[in-house]
Amino acid sequence: MTVKNKVVVITGASSGIGATSAKTLAQNGAKVVLGARRENKLQALVNEIQANGGQAAYRVTDVTKPEDLQELIDLAQSEFGGVDVIFNNAGIMPSSPISALHTAEWNQMIDINLKGVLNGVAAVMPIFTAQKHGQIITTSSVAGIKSFTGAGVYGATKFAVRNLMEVIRMESAQEGTHIRTTSLYPGAINTELLHTITDEQTAQGMSEFYQQVGISPQAVADVVNFAIDQPDDVNVSEFTIYPTDQA
Repeated sequence: MTVKNKVVVITGASSGIGATSAKTLAQNGAKVVLGARRENKLQALVNEIQANGGQAAYRVTDVTKPEDLQELIDLAQSEFGGVDVIFNNAGIMPSSPISALHTAEWNQMIDINLKGVLNGVAAVMPIFTAQKHGQIITTSSVAGIKSFTGAGVYGATKFAVRNLMEVIRMESAQEGTHIRTTSLYPGAINTELLHTITDEQTAQGMSEFYQQVGISPQAVADVVNFAIDQPDDVNVSEFTIYPTDQA
């Protein structure tokens, strides 16, 4: 398996898709470097991975701070000798109608969902360009390929990520740096993402919907593993992951 021995940096790694992906990749022989804001959860996850024979390290990371991403990448290099993959997974979803004017939440989504991804890209790009290989995986959303009422700004950040990943792929092919990109478009996945919604009506509707159709983050983790596991000359660029019962 090409997953084995690859050094994979994961943001938003303390729960949900990030934590499940970390465990899955470590079980398959990857060396995982985990970043998130909650140190207690990161420490517990690293302990679990190591207890199961895997290799892992962590650093408390706020993706809105470029220096935090740089230090996370530095940790990967010092701990495991390099970086092969970054999985930009950190994100929030405080959805609401535009007319509600939750402008502070708009800015938070832009800072985390879009600028946080850009900070991750900036931290690895010099390394990937110099070594002429690397992979950038980013969690977008089905709201990054379709428009949903109540998710205008959230969707805008996710549409932006989709464009960013494809342009990186195209430019890398032109420049001969062999950087692979993968965009993930999850549907209703049962994670802590719903906890970031403060608009009461939106939160109630989303909660009821996820209770009906939501599936485990393991579904996305398996796709992440698959994308990394492809040969270096194969780029699988987009995956939409729906619950079977999500219309």
